[in-house]
Amino acid sequence: MTTTTPTVLFVCVHNAGRSQMAAGYLRALAGDRVDVLSAGSEPGDRINPVAVAAMSEEGIDIAGSTPKILTTEAVQESDVVITMGCGDTCPVFPGKRYEDWELDDPAGRPIEEVRSIRDEIKNRVQTLLAELVPFVQ
Repeated sequence: MTTTTPTVLFVCVHNAGRSQMAAGYLRALAGDRVDVLSAGSEPGDRINPVAVAAMSEEGIDIAGSTPKILTTEAVQESDVVITMGCGDTCPVFPGKRYEDWELDDPAGRPIEEVRSIRDEIKNRVQTLLAELVPFVQ
């Protein structure tokens, strides 16, 4: 890792659901121990309101987030890049850790289904955090 504080970039297509939920969890769980970025290959107009509601149930507010376009610079400054269905649109650089999380897209799904996606994201974020910051939980 290039810095003492690792940077994690979460990427999905619209940056309106999965990547925003993952970023919200990592910010909430890691505090200032991890820098968190999120972006999309084709960002949507707004955050998925059902994703906002599901995260609100966990006490995490992502309503103020805005979908952002994925940039080469964001990938370059990240130590870990987590993709969630963005396919081949994510640039790859040597020396980065890449993971592809296969998760259902919450777009258009009812809150019951989004909750299960949210819970899977939470489990994966907790595992990731334990690997990045193993001695400070």
